[in-house]
This record gives sequence, C-alpha cells and structure tokens, in this order.
Amino acid sequence: MFRRSVLKSLSSTPRRYASTKSIREALEEVIPAKQAQLKRLKAEHSQAVLGDVKVEHVIGGMRGLKSMLWEASVLDPNEGIRFHGLTIADCQEVLTPAPGGKEIIAESMFWLLLTGKVPTEAETRSLSQELARRGELPDYIVKLIDSLPPTLHPMTQLGMGVAAMNHDSTFAAAYERGIKKSEYWTHTLEDCMNLLARLPALAARIYRNVYNPGKPISVIDHNLDLVGNYSNMLGFGSNHDLTEYLRLYIAIHGDHEGGNASAHTSHLVGSTLSDPYLSYSAALFALAGPLHGLANQEVLRWQQNMQKEIGSEITHENIKEYLWKTLNSGQVVPGYGHGVLRSPDPRFIALQKFCDTKPELLKDPTIQLVRKTYDVAPDVLKEHGKTKNPYPNVDAASGCVLYHYGLTQFKYYTVIFGVSRALGALTQLVWARALGLPIERPKSLSMDTIEKLVKST
Repeated sequence: MFRRSVLKSLSSTPRRYASTKSIREALEEVIPAKQAQLKRLKAEHSQAVLGDVKVEHVIGGMRGLKSMLWEASVLDPNEGIRFHGLTIADCQEVLTPAPGGKEIIAESMFWLLLTGKVPTEAETRSLSQELARRGELPDYIVKLIDSLPPTLHPMTQLGMGVAAMNHDSTFAAAYERGIKKSEYWTHTLEDCMNLLARLPALAARIYRNVYNPGKPISVIDHNLDLVGNYSNMLGFGSNHDLTEYLRLYIAIHGDHEGGNASAHTSHLVGSTLSDPYLSYSAALFALAGPLHGLANQEVLRWQQNMQKEIGSEITHENIKEYLWKTLNSGQVVPGYGHGVLRSPDPRFIALQKFCDTKPELLKDPTIQLVRKTYDVAPDVLKEHGKTKNPYPNVDAASGCVLYHYGLTQFKYYTVIFGVSRALGALTQLVWARALGLPIERPKSLSMDTIEKLVKST
C-alpha cells in the first residue's frame, strides 16, 4: 500500500525531460527543508526516547542500537531496504536506465540518494556527462597504482588510491584557508563528485595491473554512463549482459542504511571533518573484512566446493546433505543470514529476477545450485536453530553471475562492491556537512563499570 502511494505521488508529478538543473542546484532546493526539520527535532523532541541501551548493545557491537542519522535509506528487518521510501522494485520502475538498457544506472540512484528526488532522464544524462568529464585519474595516482606490487590485495590498492586523492581535496583546501560552516557541504559535494567519477578508472586500473598487466585500458567515453565506462575499462564493454548486471549490482548495492561497517566508518571519520577521500578510504578498509565485503567471494568458493562434491546430479536431497555437513563441521552457511534482515534479502530477489531473463544464466550449473539451495536451506537452518535469519542475503547470488560472464577473479569482487557503496556513503558525507552534524563520540564502559551499573539498578 505504501509502495502504491509513493509511486502514485511520483507519477502525478510531471517529469521534465528537458532540464538544465544540476545535481548541486537540486540539492540546494532540498537542503533548507532538511535543515529546518533537524532544527525542529532538536527544539521539540531532543529528550524523546528512541530505545533503551542494554548490556547486549555494549558488548554485542551496538547491533540494533538506534544511534545515528542517515537520510538516504532505511532498512526494515522484514521488508528490506528502502531508498527515500522506495523499494528496489520501485526504483527499477521509476529510475532512468542506460540508453538501450533496462537496469538502473548509478547516476540515477546517486541523484535519488542525495536529493530524495527521482531525476528526469535529462538530469540523469547530464550527470553522466559531468561524471565522465571528471573521470580521468590524476598522473600521480596512475604512478602510485602502477608502482604497487600486483600481489597486493586489490582492496588495499583501492583504499590507498582513494586516500591519496586527498592531495586534490577541495574541502581540505577550503577549510585550511577558512570558510563558513554553511559552505562546508558545497566543497564536500565537489570532492564527492570527483571521487565518484574517478572510482571506475581507479578500480579498472587495479584490475588491469593485477590480472592483465600491460593490456590497454579504454579511454572514458563521454556518451556512456559511469558503469558503462567501468565495464569498458575492465575489458568487458562488448558484453552487454555483464554490463547490465554490473549496473543493477552497483545501483542496488549503493546504500544499505548507515549502520553497516563501511557506511558507519565513512560517517565516523567524516564527522572529524576529514575530507571525503580520507573518509571513504577508511570505509573501504572496513569493507575489506571477511565479515563484510569479502563475503561474496567466500560464498562463491563454498558453492563451487559443493558443486565439486555433488557433481552433475544437483538435487534438493544432496544439497541438504551438504548443508548439514557444513553446519555439523562448525561452519556457517555462507550467503545466509543477515545482521538486520529477518526475511529474504530484496537484493537477492532482484538478482534472481535478472537471472530469470537470461536463458544462459538459468542453464549455468552454479546458478541452478544457488536456486535449489534457496529451496532447501531455510528449512535446514531453521531445524539447526542457531541462525536468526535463515534466508539468503545478496551475497548468495551476486558472485556467481560475475563468474558466469567471465569476471572470475574472486579477490576483485569486493572492489566492485567498493565502487558501488560510494553512492550512499558519499551522499551522506554531503548531508552531514549540510546539517552540521557533530563529531561522533559515544561513551565507552569497562566490564567492571557495567557490573557496578547493573547491580545498582
């Protein structure tokens, strides 16, 4: 019902297909209202209680604790992610695809996350062209990345490259010369636009150096969208289906509320007034952990091991046996369970629907295995009883499609995730400065202090 009302309001608003409005101009229109909303919340509801802090929050990684502001998306345990109220299915209906394509492109999602508005096609195309104009890597970044040993993990290289772009930070330079707080967001936006624009070229150069040394890299085409250029620079531009999959993957991975490790890290570091390059490089190093962004490669490795053991006869029964073998050995089933979700991940469903449109994917043994595992794994995990969410998350499906289309280097998958997650993290750095959010500084407690507090209540 909510989805219908949102879409109705969107469809009732005339869409302007000829617009000269830039993303900065669109943001200037919505910032005053958000600033007023924050001022009203402070004045009228600053003492309202949002929830109790329990010992389990303090010693359990603050899981579920309502304690940070994040405007771009909200994650509901049962319904999944919404971007300014829109589900993934809603976004697929109203956000602009690439010319000749069907999937959401990064620019349209970035505009939505930053402004809360659905961009027109003209606005989306204009943003694509602007990002393409900004997309070339500075010479010093090229030299840095080319100097790194190819054995250095691609995520380490990505984080180093992003951090080094701090050399060109508009915000850092403006802050050093002295600017008003009301101007912080404009310089932050400039950095975020440059960083987002350069990420594909940086990520593609890392891929070339590690996996295809010496191979030429395509130049940026100003008529292509961000991901279209990324696919070209990776060497897969002629593969329309992979490029479309990358568009979908990057758009729906772009944000997943602010509490996940990488998003939270960008917010925390950004709250110190570090520029977006330093803030997002820190987020990338959080994303590089096996409990976060590395999960998709672990899932694919587990799936391939299962396939080797099962062989060509893929049945629900032998999948069930392998699931129990995994669980009885003390391991978890990769790709199942989520820190917040208590239902199938809508991103997993969206990727499955993409596979449904491609006969060659439906014939792929690994993708067949993923689908059949989904049929039996929830019941097995419920019977096992140690998993709060027995349903698949996005990692259960994301890697196998990349592998099918020839992007087979597992270690690189998290780099693609890093290109994607910039969409949400960077937009919220802009909003943190526009709203004047303070440095994040929670209170820590020792175990002795916790015990004293518990005994005194």
